[in-house]
Amino acid sequence: MKIFSDKITFVKNIRGCVGIDTIIGCVGGKQHNNKGCYGSCYAVRGLKRCGVDFNKPVPRYFKSFFHKINIIRKINKDELNFFRVGINGDPSIDWNHTINILKNIVRYNEFSLFPKVNKKIVIVTKHWDILTNEQLEILSKMDVCFNTSVSALDKKHLLLDRLEQYKRIKKYCKSVLRIVSCDFNLKNEVGKKLGEIQEWLFKNENVLDTVLRVLQNNKYALDGIINIEKRKFLNKDCYASVYNKNTYFGNCEKCPEMCGINL
Repeated sequence: MKIFSDKITFVKNIRGCVGIDTIIGCVGGKQHNNKGCYGSCYAVRGLKRCGVDFNKPVPRYFKSFFHKINIIRKINKDELNFFRVGINGDPSIDWNHTINILKNIVRYNEFSLFPKVNKKIVIVTKHWDILTNEQLEILSKMDVCFNTSVSALDKKHLLLDRLEQYKRIKKYCKSVLRIVSCDFNLKNEVGKKLGEIQEWLFKNENVLDTVLRVLQNNKYALDGIINIEKRKFLNKDCYASVYNKNTYFGNCEKCPEMCGINL
């Protein structure tokens, strides 16, 4: 399989989410027979179609001053008032690298005659590596909103670790719990237990509900642990496990929560 390019690119995905990947790829891609987290990682599926190995994360860089300025201008030109770090990869795999990239493009404790990104930063992560206090101090000087991604489907130790980071980050930056939710089958013993964990997760403050989109042959669906249904997503048919029927399930430009910025 091909290896990722190490050149930073401007990304606007099918939902209209704008951002960059400081790291492309993710160690989580190895889970569930290389199908990624919950056996349903959209990034794994998309990049696999391109013949790229998602399981080998690659740090990305600006190749020149003009390359960096071009990325900054593209982000600033977009209508959204934030940009996301972590679309096809998890920035936590190398926090030092991620922070250095952000220092290059946002205003951080210095005056610059050159263009900088003038938008809020949303960092989406599963905290595969843990931020140090020193790193959090640096990020606290930027306009950052952390989205800590969790699910009742996570292994217990990973779930508790991510919850701890979500709470710890509150002292430094805006911290949001990004819950990948499911319609658990409460008649199934495992589904009932996971449903109780999910209810507990939603008792936290500043939570986002993210609908789990799956393939029809998803293991949790085949085992009767989650219920799935056919839904329209951006005018295309898909299968999803929908916990709350009122959860927004569309384009980013019309989302009321804006990855937690509006919470």
